[in-house]
Amino acid sequence: MPFAEGHRQRRRLRRGVFLLPSLLTGANLLCGYYAAIASLAGRPEDFDHAAKAIGIAILFDSLDGRIARMTGTNTEFGVQFDSLADVVSFGIAPAVLAYAWGYRSVSLQGSDSFLGHFAWLCCLAFLICSAWRLARFNVKGMEPGGGKNFVGMPTPAAAGVVAAIVHACRWLGPLVKPDWSYLWFALLLALGALMTSTIRYYSFKDIPWARKQPSVTVILVVMLVGTIWRYSEYTLVILAGTYAVAGLVLHVLRFFRHRTATRAS
Repeated sequence: MPFAEGHRQRRRLRRGVFLLPSLLTGANLLCGYYAAIASLAGRPEDFDHAAKAIGIAILFDSLDGRIARMTGTNTEFGVQFDSLADVVSFGIAPAVLAYAWGYRSVSLQGSDSFLGHFAWLCCLAFLICSAWRLARFNVKGMEPGGGKNFVGMPTPAAAGVVAAIVHACRWLGPLVKPDWSYLWFALLLALGALMTSTIRYYSFKDIPWARKQPSVTVILVVMLVGTIWRYSEYTLVILAGTYAVAGLVLHVLRFFRHRTATRAS
């Protein structure tokens, strides 16, 4: 009888382990939904709340897959559920946030009607590119021959750029000048192009988080968390922008290095 009771407890624990990654994915989806609703509310503090919700969704997205792999509970259903949640949190939510933050106040001035068409087309392109990027990842996975790099900019990173900029400008409020709005929506096109490109971006998946780390690593991580907590407006923009630009810069360097090596041979 004790054996049977222990077996039932292990089965309940197993169901709970399977449930945990799905709960994290559901939390990711909830954050994306809240971000879209907050963006539609349209007050300056709502935009900042939406940006923070997308940032929290990125955290949940990074945890669900990692925990599923660590506990051996990754399933095909979990992969598809996570992908659909990512479309909402990193496709629809940032597109709605970018449109409302970059165009709503400008539209109230009643000038430059072309900007409205340009705005929703750029946001639509961002959404399509994010869905394209997720579908390609589901089919092809990571970079061939290794698991260290993503092919194309990850959708959480692209959404993170949008959220970080909105959060950094929370004291200024939404955009009110058409010139800045055009630059803002052009940035969305650039992010969409990076997501659908073949540029390699580091995945951080080969870092042995569960193993012992040098003391200096722990100190640096704590300092980074503290810096984000105290100076989030600046730190998050720097981190998101650096990651976005680093992949492009390394791609250009690899291109010229390969070209030079080809000429030398």
